[in-house]
Amino acid sequence: MNTTVERRPASEFRQILGINFFVGGAQRAINLLMKGGLLVVPAAPALKNLQEDRGYREALLGADLVIADSALMVMIWNFLQKDQIPRLSGLKYLRELLTRKDVFRTGQSFWIMATPLSAEKNLEWLSQQGIEVAHQDVYLAPMYGKVIEDEALLARIRERRPAHVIVTLGGGTQERLGLYLKKQLTPVPAIHCIGAAIAFLSGDQVQIPGWADRFYLGWLFRCISEPRRYVPRYWSARKLVAMMLRYREALPAVK
Repeated sequence: MNTTVERRPASEFRQILGINFFVGGAQRAINLLMKGGLLVVPAAPALKNLQEDRGYREALLGADLVIADSALMVMIWNFLQKDQIPRLSGLKYLRELLTRKDVFRTGQSFWIMATPLSAEKNLEWLSQQGIEVAHQDVYLAPMYGKVIEDEALLARIRERRPAHVIVTLGGGTQERLGLYLKKQLTPVPAIHCIGAAIAFLSGDQVQIPGWADRFYLGWLFRCISEPRRYVPRYWSARKLVAMMLRYREALPAVK
């Protein structure tokens, strides 16, 4: 655990599936991470692999802040435990992060993008919001395998020395990359693994309005936009239901 992360009240967290989930607001989450550390945003399609994917499991356990992005997980937890924890989506978190001028001063942020096309769209949208990112502060991620090693990325971050690293890769990969960066970098920057959140704003993926995100309907917009891609992904997330019924607060056994 990163010792620079601010001390936090126990009421802001819930132990779900052995993971210490943050259940507060976006502004508070950002404040907790400002001095450095790893934030991850696990969605149900990746969270269901907690028992099989050891690297992903290690990344969630090693993160400094895990926010409750999964609507399915939040609804099941609140029903089983008679609780009322709120969902904090990656999209809502990013919207709040983008209001922080201290984060996006020139040279303060470093972006890890998935593809040249997504980088182009995301950077164009950021520029429209008044956020200019130098080309030296953008890195196109390669296709990572089960073991992540990327000396070129480490060298670039060490050269640029950003206070914030924003990772926009897919779930299951970005968390493992984030943990790799946390272990390798000194001092540890604030590493925000926001996944597709920026793509919903930039138009790289289907745009999700704020009301749809509030009502847990982001998955539906994605499924309608690309059914062959997203329907199987979200249908597979039903495995999370059985896992939560069985384990609740406990860390699931590794298969």
